[in-house]
Amino acid sequence: MSTVLNDVVRVDRDGAVVIVTIDHPPANAISRAVISGVTQAITEAEADPGCRALILTGAGPKFFAAGADISEFGSAGGDNIAAGAEFTLAMERSRLPIVAAVNGIAFGGGCELTLACDVRIAASTARFGQPEIKLGIIPGWGGTQRLPRLIGRTAAMELLLTGDPIDAARALELGLVSRVVEPEALLDTAREVAGRYAAQAPLALAATKRAVAEGLDRPLAEGLEAERREFVGLFTSADAAEGITAFLEKRPPTWKGR
Repeated sequence: MSTVLNDVVRVDRDGAVVIVTIDHPPANAISRAVISGVTQAITEAEADPGCRALILTGAGPKFFAAGADISEFGSAGGDNIAAGAEFTLAMERSRLPIVAAVNGIAFGGGCELTLACDVRIAASTARFGQPEIKLGIIPGWGGTQRLPRLIGRTAAMELLLTGDPIDAARALELGLVSRVVEPEALLDTAREVAGRYAAQAPLALAATKRAVAEGLDRPLAEGLEAERREFVGLFTSADAAEGITAFLEKRPPTWKGR
């Protein structure tokens, strides 16, 4: 059963996985309503202990999200940029692994949404780009920061300074996506991947995300310290005890999230 939020975001549940679909015709542009709806969907999923992973995708075969809704910029452009930047940070800080199932065009703010996800899976028809330079502006939702971190400075600068898009095959070559599949297999693949994450210990999933985020752009010693803190915090958890016991008893673990 689907739930529609703000008329532009659809939420479905598949076991421990929540599927959030941007459905804002004609191009799934990211409006304030889209941001609000996706934020609500993530917040509600995080509050549900039975939810362990989330998929973000776009409705229809052509667009994941073609960019920010330019019609809403106007005098509130600065506010929209701030809201979008905070929104992508909230995605990164979520306890849930978030998988972007990129079904089509992901340009501008749409591309930046995928960058804030933990994993990106692309349909063979997907395209990625940061075309802001062609409008005389720059990305405002993390494109200049996350893209170099994900694919390296040289490749990122080429995309940012030209504004030219890349196809799914090039995105895979650059490491922007983890795999490329045929369009009809995209959601099933995303469900399979998200389901594998959802089967892991929820506290360890969240701790892994925090450790990576905290240490990624710091000196190695600081990253190792962040990892150590997370390890120590987890080691006394009930889930850690269950995981070790289950391993010794050669049975699947039963995670409680505590």
